[in-house]
Amino acid sequence: MNVLYIGGMGRSGSTLLNRMLGQLPGFTPVGEVGYVFDRGLLKNHRCGCGEAFATCPFWTAVGRTAFGGWERLDRDELRRLLETVERTRYVPFMMVPRLFPAFRERLDRYVGLLHAVYAAAQQVSGARVLVDSTKEAATLHILRHVPGLELSVVQLIRDPRGVVYSWSKKVRRPEVEDEDSVAAFMPVWSTGLVTRRWVTANALVSLAARLGVPSIRVRYEDLIAQPARELLRMVQLVSAELPADALAFLDGGALLLPPTHTLAGNPMRFSSGRMVLRADEAWRSELPAGKRRFVSVATWPMRRHYGV
Repeated sequence: MNVLYIGGMGRSGSTLLNRMLGQLPGFTPVGEVGYVFDRGLLKNHRCGCGEAFATCPFWTAVGRTAFGGWERLDRDELRRLLETVERTRYVPFMMVPRLFPAFRERLDRYVGLLHAVYAAAQQVSGARVLVDSTKEAATLHILRHVPGLELSVVQLIRDPRGVVYSWSKKVRRPEVEDEDSVAAFMPVWSTGLVTRRWVTANALVSLAARLGVPSIRVRYEDLIAQPARELLRMVQLVSAELPADALAFLDGGALLLPPTHTLAGNPMRFSSGRMVLRADEAWRSELPAGKRRFVSVATWPMRRHYGV
């Protein structure tokens, strides 16, 4: 199994990158597979194709291939595993799981479930490379333990001031059926919380490269300005060969987006048709000066290191 994992901080353009990569021959975008049990099976959010998870033909086929049907999984067990394994706080345990036998047992069980999902998604899609945009460092370090998985990482980095501004906006989640529920909107986070998580998330994703996972860094701003160049860099990471017209979907400063079976992510995953590529830099005028200075100072060492 060959998985190209997009890691980093949320609101950095990962949904867009997932869909761009997914149009390359042999690549299939599956969205944020780290949420397949939570937002998919347990909460039945809508797939990027527009269907609810439970009725989406792609994910139904994945569940049937992986487990004989999603209904065969123990939902209470899944909730326990999500709480006691797939959390950033457990990343240190993932480094040396043999020192924590109880955690190792839970990790092995969760790894087995993820292995079945990825193997089934690859079989159902027929893809050579699955593109996963979960971003979470915890999911990334769990995937390092999945047997037979050829893992590569694209660390997608966006200017933290733009990320802070994006997390301050109230954004509707079209995949949630109940429009009046709290879950119908993406969370709004404080400047301090987003700043801390931007630093932590990128540090833990960078750690994967030091542990031997093939990785490259891509700036969101470069992806928008020179999409063909950046996509070719990622293709080289997984040693894929592309036909001459592989980037034909890039139409000057725009691209054509077909429907996809993607889980979770930015609402733009429901969009299709022609989309103009334009960097979202509203933060330069809309983010209050005090918050902009705070983020600039707090992230300066890492921004300098990453060139953002």
